[in-house]
Amino acid sequence: MITATVISGFVLALTAPLLTRWRSSLAGYILTLLPLGLTTYFALQVSSIAAGQHLVESFAWMPSLGIHLSFYIDGLGVLFALLISGVGTLIVFYAGAYLAGNPQLGRFYLYLLAFMASMLGVVLSANLITLFIFWELTSITSYFLIGFEHEREEARSSALQALLVTGIGGLALLAGFLLMGHVGGSLEIRELLNQADVIQAHHLYKSILVLILAGAFTKSAQTPFHFWLPNAMEAPTPVSAYLHSVTMVKAGVYLLLRLNPILGGTDIWSLSLGFFGAVTMVTGAAMMVVQRDIKRLLAYSTVSGLGTMVFLIGLNTNTALLAAVVFLTAHSLYKGSLFLTAGAISHAAGTRDLDQMGDLARHIPLIALAAILAGLSMAGLPPTFGFIAKESLYQTVLGAPQLTIILTGIGFFTGITMVFAAGILAIPPFFGKSPNPATHHHSLPIHLWLGPVVLAALGLLIGIAPQLVAHSFISPVLQSVNPPAQDIHLSLWHGFNPILFLSLLTIASGGIAYAFRKPLLQFLAVGARLGRIGPLQWYYLILEGVKSFAQWQTQILQGGLLRRYILIIFLFAITTVMVTMFQHNGFGIKTELLSIRFFELTICLLMLAAAVITIRSQSRLSAIVAMGVIGYGIALMFILFGAPDLAVTQFIIETMTVILFVLVIYRLPRFVRRPAKYIQARNALVALLGGGLMTALVLAALNAQQGSRLSAFFKANSYLLAHGRNIVNVIIVDFRGMDTLGEITVLALAGTGVFTLLKLRPREEDDVCDL
Repeated sequence: MITATVISGFVLALTAPLLTRWRSSLAGYILTLLPLGLTTYFALQVSSIAAGQHLVESFAWMPSLGIHLSFYIDGLGVLFALLISGVGTLIVFYAGAYLAGNPQLGRFYLYLLAFMASMLGVVLSANLITLFIFWELTSITSYFLIGFEHEREEARSSALQALLVTGIGGLALLAGFLLMGHVGGSLEIRELLNQADVIQAHHLYKSILVLILAGAFTKSAQTPFHFWLPNAMEAPTPVSAYLHSVTMVKAGVYLLLRLNPILGGTDIWSLSLGFFGAVTMVTGAAMMVVQRDIKRLLAYSTVSGLGTMVFLIGLNTNTALLAAVVFLTAHSLYKGSLFLTAGAISHAAGTRDLDQMGDLARHIPLIALAAILAGLSMAGLPPTFGFIAKESLYQTVLGAPQLTIILTGIGFFTGITMVFAAGILAIPPFFGKSPNPATHHHSLPIHLWLGPVVLAALGLLIGIAPQLVAHSFISPVLQSVNPPAQDIHLSLWHGFNPILFLSLLTIASGGIAYAFRKPLLQFLAVGARLGRIGPLQWYYLILEGVKSFAQWQTQILQGGLLRRYILIIFLFAITTVMVTMFQHNGFGIKTELLSIRFFELTICLLMLAAAVITIRSQSRLSAIVAMGVIGYGIALMFILFGAPDLAVTQFIIETMTVILFVLVIYRLPRFVRRPAKYIQARNALVALLGGGLMTALVLAALNAQQGSRLSAFFKANSYLLAHGRNIVNVIIVDFRGMDTLGEITVLALAGTGVFTLLKLRPREEDDVCDL
């Protein structure tokens, strides 16, 4: 059943364009049924998961490699699955109205549902390779979603940027997974949980950690990889609300939580996550307050929130992990609501510029209500769930064993900026004076206000009654990321203590900053220019450098001259093989020159003489005849060593080759000039090295008499299975029949291409052949 929940999204995604084309007005309603059904299924598993049961499914895929299509649901998996499917239900419903009339709506549904299925695969996978495949599918589908409005260059550029950053991180992640599977002896996550001590004690632990953190940090937009997330706001708002607040950007956070029992608990783990998380918290908060585009403001606040989660996971105490899970849940609710609110606002007001909004509460009161509730949660004000998340954060930093003042200062600064940003989002657009009173504001259908209202209301409901999720959701998650199970208690009121004092100070400071927002924003706008020398510019410099290097390399390696291609290929092969042979002492080559018979030596000398004539001849006909002598010499060798069937084949092929060359020789230009002496010397040296290398490889193969199971198999079964006595023919026609068919197809295509070229009208000027 778990596998079906993942696969169903891909199946429905394939039908979405057809369904939209059939009934565009009903497609959104019908497609919403799948994520709604998945939400119901996962909700029904909550009680059993909270009781300590886990659901497991596994199908053999490549068992010899330890790769299985395996899934399991535990506390962490069911929380993320509910967020993915639950918010996905609202997003699909929302998108139908937001993109109403768009001719590519069916394609959008396809990308969105495929992304949802990929995310479910990530959070439910029990095998590292399976997880990685779904991980990369999220990058690919997000590329199409971000670049959905592909007519705009900004959308295409942002989609490519997100794909490059997360794709490079994905390659690092794959390497880390393979190393961890090698060290732990399995690719199954549940088995690796029992090998945590072995992995952490291994000398490859640091390499594994760096590679996996690179994948997680690029996906979850940690500094210095955070720049792709604000630029991804070129995507339609449903994409931003789903991918960039609730699902995709939290995939890295999920991975860190999932692997915490395996890789966590070490100093380098805590230092890496704590440092990068703290820097990202501050960077996102600082960049957030100067944004005037509502979606970019929300994007930078998401960057800061992601940094907070990574920072808390890095501290790795019971209190910190509890705060991380609580903050993750609260953040998903209020940020999803705010992104959907931003889309509704821009739909109604026709702009994303905060300075051009005002007096919207009269026109879209339900959106104003959602924005206020979500803003209260973002600011960490009671009685919302965001207040409990902020209290948990402050409890963690105040109780930190080291650097308490610094960590508390970081949390305090971030809290102030969140209060400030929440005020900007919730007050001026709805209750401020409209700069354009004559602007017509569109009314909003239920599709556009239901999602933000539901998510904001959930944040309020859980804040008032946190025990609704404490034991059914939060406790099982902690059991998954930091066993054994812990007793937790969440509430709005913890009495008068330093945490409450710090919260009140945060609210007051944020309120003062909001009251003086105009001069403050003017001052901060100067510092915002420093962003021009930040990681985004590094990305563009690196990208341009790669393009320049690729252009230079192409000019050197692919100049359009066939002889240069052949030269490069031979030099590369010679270098790599010779280095390998020297490292292995020449593979134990032993030569017995005295055992060569006279007639064998005669044939070899005749072939060498023909080779010299081929390259020195001034006549093409003479060169072709000399090449034929070489081929016939090889056929004689086959006869001498007891392979008459190969000799006959060689005679036939060589004869046909000589005839074909003679037939087309009149179409080839005459030798006009020969290359310079130094070029001839270079070519001769490469040819000698290549020939010598092939000779050495043949001698090494002769000395490596290890036997072959295939030889015995073909000898025993050629007549019994294929009814043929000629083993070579049987191999070609029966045992490797598909290979032979492929070769015939290639030759047929090549022959067709040659025939087509010969039929083309020749150019008037004669070509000059420069050897």
